[in-house]
Amino acid sequence: MNASPSHRPHPAEWTETQSLLPSAERDLPAGRHQFHKEQMMARIHEDLRTSSRTSATSPVAPVKRSNPFLRRSILLPAAAFALAGAVVGGLALTGGGTDGGRTALATGPALTTRIGVADPKGAPQLLERISLAAADTSAPTPRKGQYIYIGSKVADSYIKTDGDKSEAVSKELHSRQVWNSLDGRDGWLIEAGETSDKGITLKSDTPFSGAYNALAGLPTDPDALLQRIYRASDANRDPEVPRDQAAFVAIGDLLFESYPPAEVGAALYKAAAKIPGVVSVDDAVDAMGRHGVAIARENDTDGERIEWIFDKKTLQFLGERIVVVKATAGNPLKVGTVTHTSAITERAVVDAAKQVPGQVS
Repeated sequence: MNASPSHRPHPAEWTETQSLLPSAERDLPAGRHQFHKEQMMARIHEDLRTSSRTSATSPVAPVKRSNPFLRRSILLPAAAFALAGAVVGGLALTGGGTDGGRTALATGPALTTRIGVADPKGAPQLLERISLAAADTSAPTPRKGQYIYIGSKVADSYIKTDGDKSEAVSKELHSRQVWNSLDGRDGWLIEAGETSDKGITLKSDTPFSGAYNALAGLPTDPDALLQRIYRASDANRDPEVPRDQAAFVAIGDLLFESYPPAEVGAALYKAAAKIPGVVSVDDAVDAMGRHGVAIARENDTDGERIEWIFDKKTLQFLGERIVVVKATAGNPLKVGTVTHTSAITERAVVDAAKQVPGQVS
């Protein structure tokens, strides 16, 4: 039987039915160990609700929410992934068809790349410039009732096993579209090969921490923001994931399929500059083939480097990729293998779920 890559939920999309998926679909690419993201994001949400700007005097229980396909940069360790199906959440997983309505994506040789040169001294200066670009307030401010739309292209590499034969393969590059309400209680997902053509609903009785309203409540002081992220990840991260790596990943997840207010986005980049081990990379390529500079951090445990890619001139966020940069005993993938690649094709505010930017509602 062929093992396929795991379904990897984004914080807006967990489902209680995750545990019902066939075990082969929950296998993880070997050597990929990241912290249990859902619990960490729930802790950030809890911190938001108990921030100093409120009058709350007692802790609020963490809000746990599940979703159907995990963000590509975060993989749960096998034990945590098995537990994920037991997480109680209010998400309704319904849509345009059953699993049988999905179209299987073709696989080919594992994606590989030239590894860009890392510069530990270049990260603070580059992140300062990126932060200034992110502080631009020309982007529209969403209004109540509107949705955040993120269109992207994604692909992943993994180890495919057939009997006693194993090989590194990649799923074909495919489209992903996510809509989320400002409070994160409503939304829609369409992903080629993962959902039907019509997609699935992301309705929930609890918001998630990547929603616009939650992001708007984050502190804009970089030190305070980083302390909050460390506190959340310390309480919930997988022990195999280094503390600083968990914080770096957390910031990346708050930036990828989200629409943070300008001052929050700027603060997130400034906070990232304070994490030890963060480097700049002279050249990185997103899933659309666009070259840019990158901010990155290597996980010494598995030898993989997460790279946030930015346009060299505008410093606009283009996408991210994860590259094997060092051989390790626990990772069978060769150096230069791209285990995940993504590219943001459009980020916009729209009036309704399933509305494509530019389309009249």
